[in-house]
Amino acid sequence: MVTTTSPDASALYPTTRPAAVREAAGRAGLDALLLTPGPDLRYVTGYDAMPLERLTCLVVPVSGEPFLMVPRLELPAAEHSPASRLGVEFVAWDETDDPFAEVARRLGPVARVGLADRMWALQSLRFRAAMPGAEQTLAGDVLRELRMRKSPAEKAALAEAGAAIDAVHALVPGLLKAGRTEREVGRDIAEAIVEAGHARVDFVIVGSGPNGASPHAELTDRVIRPGEPVVVDIGGTMPSGYCSDSTRVYCVGEPPADFAAYYEVLRAAQEAACAHVRPGVTCESVDAAAREVIAEAGYGEYFVHRTGHGIGLETHEEPYIVAGNTEEMRPGFAFSVEPGIYLPGRHGARIEDIVVCGETAGERLNGTTRELVVV
Repeated sequence: MVTTTSPDASALYPTTRPAAVREAAGRAGLDALLLTPGPDLRYVTGYDAMPLERLTCLVVPVSGEPFLMVPRLELPAAEHSPASRLGVEFVAWDETDDPFAEVARRLGPVARVGLADRMWALQSLRFRAAMPGAEQTLAGDVLRELRMRKSPAEKAALAEAGAAIDAVHALVPGLLKAGRTEREVGRDIAEAIVEAGHARVDFVIVGSGPNGASPHAELTDRVIRPGEPVVVDIGGTMPSGYCSDSTRVYCVGEPPADFAAYYEVLRAAQEAACAHVRPGVTCESVDAAAREVIAEAGYGEYFVHRTGHGIGLETHEEPYIVAGNTEEMRPGFAFSVEPGIYLPGRHGARIEDIVVCGETAGERLNGTTRELVVV
């Protein structure tokens, strides 16, 4: 497992990023990017702005200097965020102002603008009304190349997140007992996620017995029984903004023989996919490396989802490790490798690590055992 100290904001959110984003927007044929609260805005500025009906928006013109439109009552928060280091003008607006019209006025005539992928529809429509001649497209199409390739500081932030969620998995055997409900175990895990250093809990899946055959099972009041496998998929967001996501499988007592057999197939498939990672291979070939092992063992129809997803400021982002994605791996790509086998009505299993593509091979950011843990 990688160990690291928390990267500081100046490394995670460098002052050179707005210029890099502006250049990328120009290459894409856009006149400006409009970034509202969410991962795109945080990536460029480090500002984790509260999403409100009041407009907060970083405007990045291809010709001109960027500026941040911010409600006056949110100005102190913006000034105390990493965005204050960027030299970007903060434009505070009052309750009776029209910030959408002010953005349009400052930009002048524009033909194409990129909107943050997570922009609210009401804000997108207000911008359309303020700039009726401008074609709207997704800023994500511009930012994806930058966001996919993690910097050393971003990798360190993901490694810190991986170590934190590993610490939670280390506690899970003490929480799983026959007679407890999934909800009770999930509540304890959620508390542990925060205690391990996360700023917030993003999800907790505790799928016992037949519920483990649902990849995104919700917590229920189902009582965990002796001899049942339990899929535990957990993640959260660190103070840095970067996310954790890891799945391990536990069994309360000795596992059923059929489950133990296909769990070993799954472990081999996850190992094969991780070993396949290196620069130049395609994303879909990593998916195929896991899928072939499972299919050859006769469980292909029970592997019902992609092998992985990118991770960073979002738990799910590009690149996606799935058939049809012919994009080649490059150093800095960070993503999950999480094949699964799910037998409806009986049980299921998934093993998930976060992997970063290095200069010659992949590197796992999770270090807890991938063996079936019997408690």
